[in-house]
Formats: sequence, structure tokens, C-alpha cells
Amino acid sequence: MSKVIFSMQYEIKPEEKDEYIQSLKELKMLQKGEGIESYSVYEVKGKANVFEETIVFSSEDAFDNYDDASNERTELLNSKIEELKVPKTTKYNTLIELSI
Repeated sequence: MSKVIFSMQYEIKPEEKDEYIQSLKELKMLQKGEGIESYSVYEVKGKANVFEETIVFSSEDAFDNYDDASNERTELLNSKIEELKVPKTTKYNTLIELSI
């Protein structure tokens, strides 16, 4: 089965960066579900307060079932992070590994 890399890049309001980092620490601990190989967050070099979350899934099935596996705390943290973002800055990317 092909791996899937899902990423989202967005900007955080400058005054919310500390709260964002705290929320991410907890979210990262919760992102260890079945089918998730890794969960990472990067700050984009040269762009203040722009971050990218990257999740590597072991298969397309794991990616497709990701939303079904989330729990109440994960949903709460994701909602909180959404409020900390600069509106309309989120960009999503989904990569499916080629079987070559």
C-alpha cells in the first residue's frame, strides 16, 4: 500500500505564538494513532509565524480513516489552533506515494 503525506501550512497571529506552541505540544502527544508513522511541525524559514504540520500515514486507508479516529481532546485543540490562525492563510497538500 502507498504511504500518504498530508501537510497544511498556515500563519499564526503574532500575539498568539506562545499559546500556539503550547497547544501543539499537547496535540503532538495525541497524534500517535494507528497508521500514523510521524507527525511533525515546522516553522517556515524566513517567514515569521508561518508553520507547516506534516503527517505521514502508512497507507491510504489510514489517511481516509484519520478523521474517524480523532477524539474530543484532539478536536478541541484543532479548533483552538484554528482560532489562532490568520484567516484564509491555510493551504493543504496531500501526497500519495507512487508504487514504482
